[in-house]
Amino acid sequence: MGSATRVALEQATTRLAGLGAKVDLATGEELFAAGRIIGDSSHLLGALSDPGAEASAKTALVKQLFGPAYSPVTVELLDAVATSRWSSHKDLLAGIEELGIRAVASSAPASAAIDSELFEFSRAVTTDANLELALGSKLGSVDQKRSLVERLIGGRASEQTLAIVRQLVTQPRGRRIGELLRYASAIVADQSGSQVATVVVAAPLSAAQLQRLERVLATRHGRTIQLNQVIDPSVVGGVRIQVGDDVIDGSVSTRLNDLRLQLAG
Repeated sequence: MGSATRVALEQATTRLAGLGAKVDLATGEELFAAGRIIGDSSHLLGALSDPGAEASAKTALVKQLFGPAYSPVTVELLDAVATSRWSSHKDLLAGIEELGIRAVASSAPASAAIDSELFEFSRAVTTDANLELALGSKLGSVDQKRSLVERLIGGRASEQTLAIVRQLVTQPRGRRIGELLRYASAIVADQSGSQVATVVVAAPLSAAQLQRLERVLATRHGRTIQLNQVIDPSVVGGVRIQVGDDVIDGSVSTRLNDLRLQLAG
């Protein structure tokens, strides 16, 4: 991520936070739809991401295209994105999508567990080759993928989770479905002021062990931790933890592999 994109994302996220309760699920859905419209038009994407274009011209274009159909809140957020400087046109599209995910997440009731629902769906997809192919193949139509998502999680997950997953399969932009779901889960957690940690163990940890681990990781990273536990007998024993790009691997399988490499050397 370039420095211009980091600044643009911070500005857009700050604008979103400033709108408070005005942001709802429809705001996120409209941002997703706008991102798809912009992504489908190379001319429009170029015009909005052109660093040499006047901000006033971009504002006028956003209002002309989206003002009649979208809420003033959505138009304001799209204007914030369009008038910022992005490192690339791809980053502008990613920025709209991230803002949409954050808007959707902020609209969720306290009882919703979007990041956990996304994680569980990710696990279901990545452990089923046929399902992963159906959702990730370039050959399948978007309508088929959206219908499949509706059948799989409609009524079983929150409206917010469903909206996010529909967006991910509709506009993957070359990304694999598992990667998309992890990315969305991380954004949802960040929107709530926390961070996702994936813990891989050979056998389930007890509730007390999970609580202790959450406290340790929260202290280490300075944020509340949303813990996702993955059971994988191949790790043999110990634990492997990933928080963002930070990996702590204390699994027996890794130590045995390291030992084999040392003996072979």
